[in-house]
Amino acid sequence: MRLPVFLTPNFITISRLLFVPVGAYTLFKNGGNDPTWQYISWFVFFLLGLSDIADGNLARSRNTITEFGKFLDPVADKVMIGTAMISLSILNHLPWWITIVILVREVGITLFRLSIIKRGVIAANKGGKIKSTFQNFGVGFYVLPLSENLYWFRDGFMAIAVILTVVTGFYYVLSAFKSQK
Repeated sequence: MRLPVFLTPNFITISRLLFVPVGAYTLFKNGGNDPTWQYISWFVFFLLGLSDIADGNLARSRNTITEFGKFLDPVADKVMIGTAMISLSILNHLPWWITIVILVREVGITLFRLSIIKRGVIAANKGGKIKSTFQNFGVGFYVLPLSENLYWFRDGFMAIAVILTVVTGFYYVLSAFKSQK
């Protein structure tokens, strides 16, 4: 299937950023406890997550990986996950400490990336991609109106996401310093 020329990986990434507020809006609709709007919100965030996969696949298939894209794509991911987590914490659906731990790591790594960008962008590694997957699914389970007997699964999934977030953050910083030597 031939895609329109304007449909570039960076266009998809920027579109993802622009549609994040739609996910937040749907999450807060009717006080944040309306199952219909929770499913709609989950679907919006799911589509945003799919767009992350699509822009990466498109960039590789067209051989159009850019420094701008390597930088913007993880920023868009952080905006998406951060918006969802802050919204869920405001609604008292997700503990604030989880949101703070994950966002401190994500913002810290972003600032770190900005501080070393003159030496070249460090692309996301496999550990970071696994961490993002766990974060996305973990947050998705908090967005969905799950039965209380599934909270153990949701909470366990998020616990793994938190651990991966912290571990991959340390690994990212260490690997950046090793590559600069």
